[in-house]
Amino acid sequence: MESTMRKLNATAFQALPLGAIKPAGWLRNQLRIQADGLTGHLEEHWGDVGPGNGWIGGSGESWERGPYYLDGMLPLAYLLEDEKLIAKAQRWVEWSLASQKEDGSFGPEGTIQSVNQDINKKHDWWHYMIMLKVMTQYKEATGDPRIVPFLTKFFGYVRSRIEAMPLEGWAKARGAEMLLCIQWLHRETGEAPLLELADIVAKQTNDWTDIFHDFPYWRKVEEWDWTTHVVNVAMGIKTPGIRYELSGAEVERAAVHRGIDSLMTYHGQAHGMFSGDEWLSGTHPSQGVELCAVVEYMYSMEHLTRVFGEGRFGDILEKVAFNALPATISKDWRAHQYDQQVNQVVCNVAPRNWSNGPEANLFGLEPNFGCCTANMHQGWPKLTSHLWMSDNRSGLAAVSYAPCTVQAPVGGGASATDAAATATLTVSGEYPFRDTVTIDVALDRASADFAISLRIPAWCESPSLTINGVKQELNVVNGYARVEREWVNGELLTLTLPMEVRTISRNLYAISVERGPLVFALPIQENWQLLTKREMFHDWEVYPGSPWKYGLLADNKFEASLSEVPYQPFDAEHAPVRLKATGQLVREWKMEGNNAGTPPIYPKTAGQELAELTLVPYGSARLRIGEFPLIGEREKAWKKRV
Repeated sequence: MESTMRKLNATAFQALPLGAIKPAGWLRNQLRIQADGLTGHLEEHWGDVGPGNGWIGGSGESWERGPYYLDGMLPLAYLLEDEKLIAKAQRWVEWSLASQKEDGSFGPEGTIQSVNQDINKKHDWWHYMIMLKVMTQYKEATGDPRIVPFLTKFFGYVRSRIEAMPLEGWAKARGAEMLLCIQWLHRETGEAPLLELADIVAKQTNDWTDIFHDFPYWRKVEEWDWTTHVVNVAMGIKTPGIRYELSGAEVERAAVHRGIDSLMTYHGQAHGMFSGDEWLSGTHPSQGVELCAVVEYMYSMEHLTRVFGEGRFGDILEKVAFNALPATISKDWRAHQYDQQVNQVVCNVAPRNWSNGPEANLFGLEPNFGCCTANMHQGWPKLTSHLWMSDNRSGLAAVSYAPCTVQAPVGGGASATDAAATATLTVSGEYPFRDTVTIDVALDRASADFAISLRIPAWCESPSLTINGVKQELNVVNGYARVEREWVNGELLTLTLPMEVRTISRNLYAISVERGPLVFALPIQENWQLLTKREMFHDWEVYPGSPWKYGLLADNKFEASLSEVPYQPFDAEHAPVRLKATGQLVREWKMEGNNAGTPPIYPKTAGQELAELTLVPYGSARLRIGEFPLIGEREKAWKKRV
């Protein structure tokens, strides 16, 4: 009786189904650029996800790359309502559905083809987990009645095999991806045996709760381990949150916060990520971070927001999305890096102080390793589909204020006469390039009682809200201000989040510069040199064409200037926000190997003239300095430290 009554623990928020949120403004343009670049055309130009892929019946790569690609391409297709992309995605979905056997298994038959030598040759569960996430998104977007029976049958297969063939390797590190889908299906069906299966999978997954609660990796890691691999860490940070849905244990929440604190203390970088040029690599601004880790950390923050409803996770999500993500992809979305650097002064074929190969920071089709070529596509679409959530109390919660339109049920009570209303919220204002957000409230009736919870970023000291021009009091709890009232059709919220420029003191007193969720960097003139020419997606080295060895004065009076938000805002030449700053050349700041060296702790600038520098959003500069030596009295900079 006890097992039949068991339910998942309630989460603070609930994700809206794919398609409930539509991108607008610069965000829609960004998705369109993505569709016109690698995501929309990868099948025709990269054999690993081309017609020979095993997930569409071919004899080629049959492990993670097809599912990775679809995990970003499918939501992009439905968010843009792009019929050509939808048809591409449908082909992969239909093949997987048709491949299911009587025992519930599905996918490519025989030995899995993969370039990765770490694949589990006995029985690998990892690649299934990605395709399961694809199927849940597809069901939300289309309502296809085949998906729930398909998943039910597959998880029956998992239950019959998982104890004899437990999670190992990649699957053991990433078991939370399967847990997510088991829990999703349980919310759809209420079937108690699914939670028994979830318990088994949770026990077989690496104990990320223990790792993050008492973090053991205090310095740059010099050898391989499943729990220091940067992508595993980025995925693993959400595991305690997913386990919290099963147990309700507060240690899970504590582990997440302690883990994030430790990662940023020992490996944190200015763009909001922690380093990992394959594994955790310390705080030096010339250590890299893998693009796969960027998009997976974003996805983890989206789920931690859903589970715990805390504004901190939205703050991290925005910082990574608006800085680290665009910085490592070319502005036309036709090339990407495997590893990016905060202080990135040259991208060329050369050995670096990381475990990856000499091509890891090139811009190209498949630099270093193709996992990022397949996995990079989920970043912007999944951010879009998690911009807002249900608050699980018939209201809505804002996770980020990028422009979009949200349509969801709100209000409603227990009786039929209190049926839910449909609200359509139109979010405008070109945030994060502007500090004022407007939210138009449209209802399918005259009025409805519900709450709108507004995330108030930790960096904002004096937020203000008006409704129809009338100022409102804001009571911020855990990063959210809840506004509960009877909303009338046609009302307008105006949320102002003043963005003050601040400097962040980093390792050896170097500083980074922020304004709102945007990090600012000194752009270096980019000289793109063709390395490999292909039909559409080429490989490039990028060499500097302007000086970069500048420090910033401690008593800088930063001046912000705004210009029109262009079609592609992450372009240094057309940056919609710029900061004027004062700096000096630092003669002894040297190269270390093929990287910008450690920013000098006591920069020598005697005799150097003051230089007026223009800083641009970090994500718009592919060559840049994002962490500067500090020139002058540290107390002056300390006043601005956060």
